Amino acid sequence: MPQGSGWTENVLVKRLLFTLLALLVFRFGVHIPVPGIDAKELALFASQQGAGLLKIFNMFSGGALSHFSIFSLAVMPYISASIIIQLMTVVVPSLEQMQKEGGVGRQKITRITRSLSVLLALVQAYLLSAGLEASRGPNGGMIVLDPGLSFRLMSCVLMAAGSCFVMWLGEQITDKGIGNGISLLIFAGIVAYLPSSANTIIEMVKQNSGALLGALGIVAFALVLVFAVTFFEQSYRKVPIHYAKRLVGKRVMSAQATHLPLKVNMAGIMAAIFASTILAVPATFLSFGSSAGNVWLADFLPGHWLYNAVFVVLGMFFSFFYASIVFKSDDVAENLKKQNAYIPGVRPGSETAEALDTVVTRLTFAGAIYMNLIVVVPSLIGSAFSQQMTFGGTSLLIVVGVGLEAIRQVRAQLATQKYDFLIFPSQSRDTTTANNDTRL
Repeated sequence: MPQGSGWTENVLVKRLLFTLLALLVFRFGVHIPVPGIDAKELALFASQQGAGLLKIFNMFSGGALSHFSIFSLAVMPYISASIIIQLMTVVVPSLEQMQKEGGVGRQKITRITRSLSVLLALVQAYLLSAGLEASRGPNGGMIVLDPGLSFRLMSCVLMAAGSCFVMWLGEQITDKGIGNGISLLIFAGIVAYLPSSANTIIEMVKQNSGALLGALGIVAFALVLVFAVTFFEQSYRKVPIHYAKRLVGKRVMSAQATHLPLKVNMAGIMAAIFASTILAVPATFLSFGSSAGNVWLADFLPGHWLYNAVFVVLGMFFSFFYASIVFKSDDVAENLKKQNAYIPGVRPGSETAEALDTVVTRLTFAGAIYMNLIVVVPSLIGSAFSQQMTFGGTSLLIVVGVGLEAIRQVRAQLATQKYDFLIFPSQSRDTTTANNDTRL
């Protein structure tokens, strides 16, 4: 049934309100701790971690881990499971076949990913609870009031259930909200850190008036990074496409010239999230251990040369890997051939696929370099000038990238509203009047 502009506007408002409500529920759950924890000792322990596990995981959980909340794991198990399944899709024929089955196959892969997420959540929750039992606060006090198997099992059940709920909440935002639910939950967690980051800079200036110039430099550099991320995330390469004369129904369409937009950073924020997730593993062992054997793991923390080097390698790998998933040059070339379209100077079929592969490879390489620079350069500058970058490049990349995608989703809804009104103006007025009568 045709829908009018009034109906579309109401749907957009409902989607925005639903998204806001879901994010508020997530932020509320962040502050619900697992029973049996000394909150004061945990807070002191968290403040000593620096760039360790708590800081890395808090970027994804919105500070839940520093409270040992039921949402401590947040979407980390789901992200880890997604990485594993996507990597296995390349080497396991049955998973590759599922991916080619369309919607039904994607549903099967989604169910497998969810099941693996639950398993990983149980394992990660057990490791975190066991590590917290073995840790002590700065004053030597125990963080866990009653350590033992019962505490570990309770933590596993509560945190795994909390992670499943967060995963479900993200799916609801995707279905009933403005989309990209998992990314929006990560976005909400990072944005929640903005006030504390600003307060850190203010306190630094208060304690040392000479630090004002450094604080202004950090703010100016952050603005430059925001501009760079915004520019690259909205940059496209336009591949020219020509349509020959073709028969559509009973009409003969004349030749047309258009373009195929290819995003420069085709992997988006996913490459940075995947790389950060994998590099959080060494920090796990370092944060909950003090043995001499773990000293070498310190180089895997943000700001150290080994962390930056491994991040660049992982960032490049996941950029190309994710681009190969989201863009299938063979399928695009086949679709263009079926539509009697071609790239000027390139033959349809395999040569078109090769040409698109070349363009996508160059764009992905440029996008990977841009992404690595955004993440690594702030860390290098902070180390060179002995300034702590309270808002890292990964956080900035995620916030700006998700924010731009949310704006695109809202604009798409508004565009739908305008087109509905142009196509069905009388129905739009009737629907709006009916809605007003119903409200009365």
